[in-house]
Amino acid sequence: MNAPVLETEEHKALRAAVAALGKRYGRAYMTRVVQDGGHPDELWGDAAKLGYLGVSLPEEYGGGGGGIAELSIVLEELGAAGSPLLMLVVSPAICGTVIARFGTEAQKREWLPGLADGSRTMAFGITEPDAGSNSHRITTTARRDGDDWILTGRKVFISGVDIADATLIVGRTEDARTGKLKPCLFIVPRDAPGFTRHRIDMELQAPEKQFELALDDVRLPADALVGDEDAGLLQLFAGLNPERIMTAAFSLGMARYALARAVEYAKERTVWKQPIGAHQALAHPLAQSHIEIELARLMMQKAARLYDDGDDMGAGEAANMAKFAAADACVKAVDQAVHTLGGNGLTKEFGLASLIVASRVARIAPVSREMILNFVSHQSLGLPKSY
Repeated sequence: MNAPVLETEEHKALRAAVAALGKRYGRAYMTRVVQDGGHPDELWGDAAKLGYLGVSLPEEYGGGGGGIAELSIVLEELGAAGSPLLMLVVSPAICGTVIARFGTEAQKREWLPGLADGSRTMAFGITEPDAGSNSHRITTTARRDGDDWILTGRKVFISGVDIADATLIVGRTEDARTGKLKPCLFIVPRDAPGFTRHRIDMELQAPEKQFELALDDVRLPADALVGDEDAGLLQLFAGLNPERIMTAAFSLGMARYALARAVEYAKERTVWKQPIGAHQALAHPLAQSHIEIELARLMMQKAARLYDDGDDMGAGEAANMAKFAAADACVKAVDQAVHTLGGNGLTKEFGLASLIVASRVARIAPVSREMILNFVSHQSLGLPKSY
């Protein structure tokens, strides 16, 4: 009996190639970009030239013809080199996937080639001040006005709006048959009248800025609606499942970076005539972090495979589990790395202290670990809903 293939030769080659690109930039590059208040344009451009940004998008629109499995490898390896690209989660993974699956032919031809070659980017707006990411409580609404749509509402903690050509906004429209509101997705150009943004000051050190958005009677043409008005949650989760998988990849990359720095230090730092890594009090927690990272990657690979194979239900469960496991593994790895370095772990020289805040992000975004536990207890275990 042949052994199952966990990663193809093509995947291994992609992983090695992206790792090489990441090492050319590294943590020092990303730190410099953040300090200068800029964006990682050089890394984004090189990743685009090599085809990494569009690896998951259809070939007929300039992409690589792969899937979320390939895109997650790109993000993980860049993160492991210390230079992750958060907009990979948003632009090709969420927005590109939704448009590729549900967009009109005109929308695909307008957006996918640019998303694939990096010349255009798109942000994603779902979270609201009073609803969080709960799609059932979203108050951003769209109403028809002749052939147009009028979009009104607010969004918060939306990444990269300042550099995005448009934002894929999750709103709600009224079902003519039932009168109930259902989620729908709209492409809102950055310069649309009535569409304004306000930057949120964050303690998080990242090149991608966070924004609060206001949509005051934003008028959109009929073709701004992505997909079928009646598809509802199906289209929404076509973007949210890749988002969770890619968040897992982001976390795994960060965890691997932190663990590698800690292992390197534990091998070299000598106290009492032997490296500190020889002491089990340090060696065992680092070994445990490695185990947790590898376990989380297995779930991420499962989720990506299910999603790319078209199993949306199976992918939903696995994607949530992968995000949960990877976020926890990341927080623990970063904490242990800082602890291993002691005072050095808090210095700018080693670049780990800033990850303490960054590693917490995946525990609360794009969905909290508690909501994932709610999902698993209800959907996987069949327990009664608590909300």
